[in-house]
Amino acid sequence: MNLSRKRKKELRKLQEDAGQLWEAQQVIVGHAADIAREAGRQLGNFNREQVVPTVQDAYSRRVAPTVDRGLKIGKHVVDDKVVPIVGGVVGTALSAWDVANAKRGDLLHRAAPAPKKKSLGLGSVVAIILGAAAAIGVVAAAWQALRADDELWVADDPLSTPNA
Repeated sequence: MNLSRKRKKELRKLQEDAGQLWEAQQVIVGHAADIAREAGRQLGNFNREQVVPTVQDAYSRRVAPTVDRGLKIGKHVVDDKVVPIVGGVVGTALSAWDVANAKRGDLLHRAAPAPKKKSLGLGSVVAIILGAAAAIGVVAAAWQALRADDELWVADDPLSTPNA
């Protein structure tokens, strides 16, 4: 694009003004960052010197006694009311359980005579024989599949072509 000398001069001037404005903005942003950093430091000091002691004092005067009182009441209720009631209920339930177990044990010992020891029956003997036969069959099949058979191997010598 062809620009006249006048337009080129105006564009250079505008570019210089933009560069100066950019530098001025960078200086201002740097000062703003310094001010924000100092404000944060001052806020931390104020928090440490004024806010934290006030909050701790209010907590120790107002909240801590109420929490302590609530914990004492809760401990009193649990120790003096709930634990004895639960202990009585559990004790009664365990006593009833023991009585029921004793009665059940008495009934089982009286009613059922001791069972006689059984010997192997015909079905058990047949099952053992069939299991042993199946195991022998599996071993024989595996031996047949894995044995070295010389007839199955191909000779290493190359085949000679027939003479024609």
